Amino acid sequence: MDAVNPGTAHPAPPFPRQPQPMPGMTAAMLPRPDHGETSYRGSGRLEGRRAIITGGDSGIGRAVAIAFAREGADLLISYLNEGDDAAETQRLVEEAGRKAVLVPGDIQHAENCRAVVEAAAGEFGGVDILVNNAAHQATFKDIGDISDEEWELTFRVNIHAMFYLTKVAVPHMKPGGSIINTASINSDKPNPSLLAYATTKGAIQNFTAGLAQMLAPRGIRANAVAPGPIWTPLIPSTLPPESVEHFGEQVPMKWPGQPAELATAYVMLADPLSSYVSGATIAVTGGQPFL
Repeated sequence: MDAVNPGTAHPAPPFPRQPQPMPGMTAAMLPRPDHGETSYRGSGRLEGRRAIITGGDSGIGRAVAIAFAREGADLLISYLNEGDDAAETQRLVEEAGRKAVLVPGDIQHAENCRAVVEAAAGEFGGVDILVNNAAHQATFKDIGDISDEEWELTFRVNIHAMFYLTKVAVPHMKPGGSIINTASINSDKPNPSLLAYATTKGAIQNFTAGLAQMLAPRGIRANAVAPGPIWTPLIPSTLPPESVEHFGEQVPMKWPGQPAELATAYVMLADPLSSYVSGATIAVTGGQPFL
């Protein structure tokens, strides 16, 4: 395959102003995100593996689901039941010849997290990979504008759920298991307008680093991926229209990453051949330095 200049291969701002209600829908986005539907080619790196992906219906989660399925994994896709995105992801996974179990529910609640893991264990007989990817964010100009309820919601979805899911999944994982947490460039360079979100992403960094040490004796790895500006439904549904118009211009590459461009990082971390990679954060930030 010939090399492609990414600067000319992907859409660059300015983008149309396109406000959406939270949490946003893929079909309404202009341009449509690329999840690897036509580009990702698998090579059996995850053959026979059993994975859970939260927020797997759209955005980064859909790209990871496509890549994992084409690498040979069966999937449970956990998602907030707000539209048709999950059905499309299921279709793409099944088109790759793999199982796609859909489990809707709000993972801010511990009981729903337990239901997700138990459904995967029941369907597949165990869990090999857990991708903690689902997230909530909202923008505020002043700390006084952030309600107590909003602050608590962000923590429940972004960090509490990660703990609940991991705690229940680990007993179902054998040596060689992999946990991958979606952090953010905000873990290291917090955007003040995303104060609650950025704070949880910093917590995810520490959670991942500590978890990797805790699980090492069990032979289970824990790592994180830190995306920069990525073109997902979260963007038009949570950012001001003027920010959407210029989204991605803030990084050296001057354009937002597509979800497909993150998928290989997750595949690498899930691959059993990456057996000495634990406690790491893979930055996918368009050239923006990450500590």
